[in-house]
Parts: sequence; C-alpha cells; structure tokens
Amino acid sequence: MDDILPLAKAHKLPEPVLKPVGVPHVEDSAASEHEPAELEAAPLSPRLAAYQALPVTKSTITHNYTPALAVLDADDMDKEELEARIVTVIEDYKEKLQLRTDHHMGYPYNLDFDYGPLEGLQKYCINNLGDPFIESNYGVHSREFEIGVLQWFARLWEIDVDDFWGYITNCGTEGNLHGILVGREVLPDGILYASRETHYSIFKAARMYRMDSEKIATLESGEIDYDELRAQLTANCARPAIINVNIGTTVKGAVDDLDRVLQILKDTGYNEDRFYIHCDGALFGMMIPFVKRAPMVTFKKPIGSISVSGHKFVGSPVPCGVVMTRLKHIKGVSSDVEYLNSRDATIMGSRNGHAPIYMWYTFTRKGYEGLRKDVEKCLRNAHLLKSMLERAGVKTMLNELSSTVVFERPREEAFVRKWQLACEGDIAHVVVMPNITIRKLEHFVQELFESRTRVSVAEAMQLAEDARALDDDE
Repeated sequence: MDDILPLAKAHKLPEPVLKPVGVPHVEDSAASEHEPAELEAAPLSPRLAAYQALPVTKSTITHNYTPALAVLDADDMDKEELEARIVTVIEDYKEKLQLRTDHHMGYPYNLDFDYGPLEGLQKYCINNLGDPFIESNYGVHSREFEIGVLQWFARLWEIDVDDFWGYITNCGTEGNLHGILVGREVLPDGILYASRETHYSIFKAARMYRMDSEKIATLESGEIDYDELRAQLTANCARPAIINVNIGTTVKGAVDDLDRVLQILKDTGYNEDRFYIHCDGALFGMMIPFVKRAPMVTFKKPIGSISVSGHKFVGSPVPCGVVMTRLKHIKGVSSDVEYLNSRDATIMGSRNGHAPIYMWYTFTRKGYEGLRKDVEKCLRNAHLLKSMLERAGVKTMLNELSSTVVFERPREEAFVRKWQLACEGDIAHVVVMPNITIRKLEHFVQELFESRTRVSVAEAMQLAEDARALDDDE
C-alpha cells in the first residue's frame, strides 16, 4: 500500500493468469503496447498547487434533487410535431449520456461495451421468472443462456454442475440479499458478522431479515479487523456464525483474507456445520481469478455463496449480477408455484432475461484470455494513476489486489459532480475499469490540479482580503 511506483514503471505489473481448476492456463501476454515514453507524454502543468490537507472531518451528503422531464401531451399537437419533439428529446438525452460517460471515474462500471448485434432482441419481453433450471409456462425467456452463464461461473469457482444452484440477478445487492437469506435459512439462530466497510446492502439484509448482526472494525487497508472478528466469535460462541467476506470493499477495494477467516473459525471452535460464509465479490470477484498471488475464492473451500455484479467489470446496458450457492442449501428458500408451473427461490421472481444474453455474449466473444487482458489493463492503469497523483504531491492508497485508487477528496463540489466521484469523509476514489484509458487519466489529473490551484488561490486571496479589512492603512 505504501510503495510508490515510478511513473516509467507503472505499467510493469506482474502478469495476471487464470487460476481456477478446469480453466485453460493462459501464458503471460506480451509487453504492454504503452511504452514508458508514451506514459510521460503529457507532463503536468508547472502551475499546479502543492499538497492540500483537507479539512473534511465527517461525511456530508448533499441531496441534489432530480428535475422532472414532463411527459409530452400527445393531445395538444399533431403526429408530425409529436414525433419531432420526441426525436429532439431523445437526441438531447443521448448527448447528455455521452457527456456523462466521458466524465465517469468514480463508480465501478465498465462503460466500454458494444452489444450492437443484440439490438434486435429489444422488441421482446424476455422474462426469466422462477427457477432458472425449471421452465415455466411463460415461453419468452433466455434460460438456456442463463444456465450456460451459470455453468461458466461454476467452472470459475470450482463447483460441480450437479452441486450448485444460482441465477442471474437484477443487481449486486440482490445477490447479497439472497446469499444472506440462504445463510439465515441454513443457520436460523446465526449472528451476521461483517466489517464496517462492507457494502450497505449486507446490513440492509440484516434489517430485512431481523437478524442479529455485529459490525467489525477494519484495518487501515479496509480489510476486516481479524483480531476483533476473533474476539466477537469467541464472545458469541454459543450461536452459529454467518460471515460476509468482502472480495473488494466499496470504497478502498480491500479484499478480506478468506483463508484467515476460515482459520479463525477453526481456532474459535466453529465446525463447518456452525458457520456460513457469503462472499461479496460485486466488482473484484470477477477480476481476482485472473490475478497472480490473489487468494482463491472457490467452493472447494467451505463457503456458502458468492455474488458478483454483471454490469461492473463485465459491462452491460442494464444492471445485473450472479449469485451462486450450494444446491443442498437452496431447499430452505425454494417452493413450488402453481401459477408459474415452476419453482422459485429467487428474491425478485421476475428477472431481466436480456442480462444473461449480454453476459453470454461477452464471455463468448472475449474468452478467458480477453478478460485476463482487461484485468491487466485495469491494474496497470490504476498504478499509473496512483503514480501520476503522487508525483504531483497527492496522497493516495491502492490495495495490492485492487484497481480502486483512493486519494484526497477534491474540495470543489463542481469537480466532484463533473467526474462523478464517490466520496466518503475526506477521501474520494477512482475505480479504474476497462473504459478508463490513459488519455482519460491525463484529462482527469490535469483538471484535478487545476481545481486544486483554484482552491489554493482563492484561499490565499481570502487571507489578503481579511488582512486588509483589519488594516487601517488599507
């Protein structure tokens, strides 16, 4: 975390490789197409302000309310005028989307995708309602794509096709809600343990299911505090444990050490029938299998479920995700539904049937090697951004297994809004996804330091103005 990579070496990261059993090994790729000279092609302005200590001491939330776009009144205009107005509205909105896409840095969404060949499917209402493995009477579905994607993940996470159950969710939160629900059904008297830097959906699940829960402190890196976890497990040893393990925290991208958590459970007397582990891998759960030295997240270890988002690293025009658990666990949340002529164990029932097709299309087109290259690019550019910021005097943090670069919160809210930065207290972060290029990093860093300069100059001038007000000679 504390090491600073020279800018000229920022792209020379260890080559990620595929690790899961059953996945073809991919040899190390050739050197990056970006040479050191190109990385330094756009030097920062010499007028940039030095390091600024930020005065933010607690979180502040500004509620920026959304304006309404009124529905056009079809009765007040003829058909041609109505069609022209609709076209204008949609074209203006497309321009807005492009502008916001060009200035997107703070949230973990891969906006670099092209599903052009699938556009013809938009005229169909594809709904994968009910259990993905059992067809209902509704025939306009994409279950065959869904099961194919699930089998792809089963191979990634090392579980036999006869031993898993899962489905394509509407988002990462739904995957977390389902994983924790299964854990509660397996261990009804269990206590939920999760770190304070866990995604808020885990604690939402605890409230929804009226579960007892313990928020565990975190280390500076954002990982769960293993000593406090051990103490809490020991104090509550009479009750089972349901533990959320983060495979990349929301703000700092920290990865909890699954093997260490398992050892703590063993040391504190929890047999495998007295604990359930859900792995929240919303973003990095898709990336970690392709990184050397990263701990394996696999069903060969005694975990209960894994969830990831599909619209983050993979990229999708609709929010989606995947949740997977062991087939033996699903009986407690599954029931027959006569209306569907099927079973249902999902949270939402109806699910976007387009989402599995998007994922199937991406995995088919890119393959494991294409995904590995995307991961390599993200990690390389994350280290580049860290080096660029530190070279200019900005304090940063980048966890070893992450592409989330944490740095001092910019003090101009207009800048934060323009670049859609996610902030917490006195820090902000950039989540480097495949759509974030070196050019985009250059543009962002240049504007960041222009913003910092404006703040510094304004504060210096304010000091002079205050002094002048107190000086009788002025």
